[in-house]
Amino acid sequence: MTARLPVFPLATVLFPGLVLPLHIFEERYRTLIRDLVGRPAGAPREFGVVAIRTGWEVAPAAGRAVPGGEVTLHEVGCTAELRQVTELDDGGFDIVTVGRRRFRIADVDHAAAPYLTAEVQWLPEPTGTDEVTELLAARVIAVFRQYLALVRPGEQEVSEQLPEDPTVLSHLVAATAALTVADRQRLLAVDDTAARLRAELRLLNREAALLRQVRAVPVPLSELASPPTPN
Repeated sequence: MTARLPVFPLATVLFPGLVLPLHIFEERYRTLIRDLVGRPAGAPREFGVVAIRTGWEVAPAAGRAVPGGEVTLHEVGCTAELRQVTELDDGGFDIVTVGRRRFRIADVDHAAAPYLTAEVQWLPEPTGTDEVTELLAARVIAVFRQYLALVRPGEQEVSEQLPEDPTVLSHLVAATAALTVADRQRLLAVDDTAARLRAELRLLNREAALLRQVRAVPVPLSELASPPTPN
């Protein structure tokens, strides 16, 4: 099943269920918000958030060349459902959105509206769990707690804040851990919850090992191995 969506390129990755506040100042995206708010009651008020692969998030001023060329996008994104809109005195908006559903871009249209639109294919979300997925989720929770203890030393136990549903947990971990955009994008593109949890175990162990190394070795951070930078 396909649909046509407004698309908002960002230098970040949105996951289902996660909150994304945005400050809207460009006129093309002000138009997008006005179009969404103006939809009939009950109509979906959502747009696609897609991480930028190359290029710039903000459009250049008229007549001004910007290094990097035209924006290119990753193929997989997530819709952002509009939950709160505050119009500002300068005509911009502060909005609060929540990630809803994943999609894959089939085609991008630069001309149909002042903002980008895209033909998208909805990606499947797993329903129900099996024993393997439950075991992986429990392992991810344990490793994630250890990771958080390294990132936020001295804070109280956060186990009560972690969701029990494996799919929801996998999205939360992907969005919360200090990962690169490339890492997050790969996790978003995974359709199977168990496969996403396995990938997160590898990433969390990698990040935890790096954090332990940073604290144990008295050298500048620039001299230590670091994760790859986003493209």
